[in-house]
Amino acid sequence: MKKIIIVLFFLTAVIVLNAQEGKKLTILHTNDFHSHLQGFAPESAYTPLVTDNDPTIGGLARIAGIIADVRKENPGSTLVVDAGDCLMGTLFQALEPETGFQHSLMKKAGYDVVALGNHDFDFGPKAFSEIVRNARQRGDIPVFLLGNGVTDTDDPADDNFEALMKEALIKPYTVREINGIRVGIFSLIGKDADESAPYAPPVTFGKIIPAAKKLVKELNKEGCDIIICLSHSGITKNKKGEWAGEDVKLARKVKGIDLIITGHTHILLKEPLIVNGVPIVGVGDNGRYVGRVDLLAGNGSMILEKYEAIPVNDKTDAVNEIQSEIVLQEEKINEEILNPLGMTYTMPVAIAPYTVSYDEYGRAADSNLGVLVADAIYNYVNSEGPGADIAIVAAGVLRDPIQPGVQSVADIFRVMSLGSGKDKVPGYALSKMWVTGKELKNIAEILLFTSATASSNYPYYSHLRIVYDPEGRIFNKVRKIEFTDNQGNVSEVNTSKDDPKLYSIVANSYMADNLGLVKKKTLGLIKVEPKDSTGNPVTEMDDFVMDFNKAKAGVQEGKEWLALLKYLQHFSPAEEGGLPVIPDSYRNPPRSLVPVISSK
Repeated sequence: MKKIIIVLFFLTAVIVLNAQEGKKLTILHTNDFHSHLQGFAPESAYTPLVTDNDPTIGGLARIAGIIADVRKENPGSTLVVDAGDCLMGTLFQALEPETGFQHSLMKKAGYDVVALGNHDFDFGPKAFSEIVRNARQRGDIPVFLLGNGVTDTDDPADDNFEALMKEALIKPYTVREINGIRVGIFSLIGKDADESAPYAPPVTFGKIIPAAKKLVKELNKEGCDIIICLSHSGITKNKKGEWAGEDVKLARKVKGIDLIITGHTHILLKEPLIVNGVPIVGVGDNGRYVGRVDLLAGNGSMILEKYEAIPVNDKTDAVNEIQSEIVLQEEKINEEILNPLGMTYTMPVAIAPYTVSYDEYGRAADSNLGVLVADAIYNYVNSEGPGADIAIVAAGVLRDPIQPGVQSVADIFRVMSLGSGKDKVPGYALSKMWVTGKELKNIAEILLFTSATASSNYPYYSHLRIVYDPEGRIFNKVRKIEFTDNQGNVSEVNTSKDDPKLYSIVANSYMADNLGLVKKKTLGLIKVEPKDSTGNPVTEMDDFVMDFNKAKAGVQEGKEWLALLKYLQHFSPAEEGGLPVIPDSYRNPPRSLVPVISSK
């Protein structure tokens, strides 16, 4: 295999290659696209077919324009790939199981190879199989890769997925001949991504280091000149500010990988991260950037000639054909999902005079978006649903910030876009359970513990204030819990195990499921026994899903994003007849988690 030599022009040392003898390979890449087919935000400002007239970013029609330009510049020497999590993030995901629209459109936009990520399994392996087959019926599709996927031959729940693998519609790796260069590509889903894929089983994912070693060996047998890993595992920075994470370990421990395109942690690298001589590249999330890697083969080596993260913005010439299909799909979303709710995709909801944001991989405690969403859910279930005492939201379900301007239905959905319930409306269902004051403390302790290592677990509470000591012992950090009732009365929660008083908590169904597994996950150190309103333990978590209309047959689910939308509609307009405006009180709202250092 040819060894990659890294050429970074900002270094004083420059490595020179006789370019006349080289063969060029250009790789365009994205990751964590999350169904962001339209530009944002706010989406109402997006005008992809007219350049230099709007501030939005992203959009598949623009990405297709970048791909077309690069292919024209480098005919026969361009490869376009994605490193996983194509799905889940906008209203477009809702129709995917029955249409397979997005993947077929990505092929038309120019994508050659697409890796699977954890969120591609959010509908489950059977539904993902339906997505692939429906996409194939629409026309050509990209090559799908999953290098460390393991199916259960004894469980029929993944039979459809197994069939795709047997038919090579999902492969562990692929080999492509590009401009005389034999390119091997494989993909991985890492441990952290695996833990964020609750609906993937019975499909599981093997450890990435052994899987990568095996796949590199196979690709060497295939005579590949270069091996690329599409790794949905991620990189992070440790407490010292140094780059770390699963893909850093991958580069250090597996020989023979020439390039790692990283995903999952939504990290934007404007320059390659070089680990053990292996360049790692990634372009954040949601189609904000397209990465471009220019390689040159010659004299028995591969040179990284150039790398850039190309902004996907209003200076890009979009492809009309791609945008036309997106608009038609938007009309289907209106017809099948939004019109029955009395809405449309572009319907204006409210005005944001400032940014309401979050940082899942940074300072989650500083988020004003988490506070707004928690209050929205509390207001929704107490005004239109069966009511609850407390609302909890985790940082990991906050997907997009609210940018200044007019917010449409599509903009609001993107904020809380994950999950699905048992009805046609996308999004996690809201669930309610009852716990004691002692169990409230236990929930707070486990969330403090888990959010210290995974900020996606950082909680935002509505009508609950928790004072804690960050330097306290594990599972003994909470010093005081204050509860605020509907009338605004504040009282301290009795956390004694002898107090039988129950408090009702509303959270999305995914978080509720995890709260029900606290005892198991902590090996019995922390106990939470979810109950019904009479105090009887409940083990079937589906029983906690809230019914917003008991007069109607079946369970009428409430959704997080609908809670946010309806809460925004309650705000006052700046002028009579105008749209509601998010009040200034959410610019810097008080925290529900208050750190204090106890005196020694």
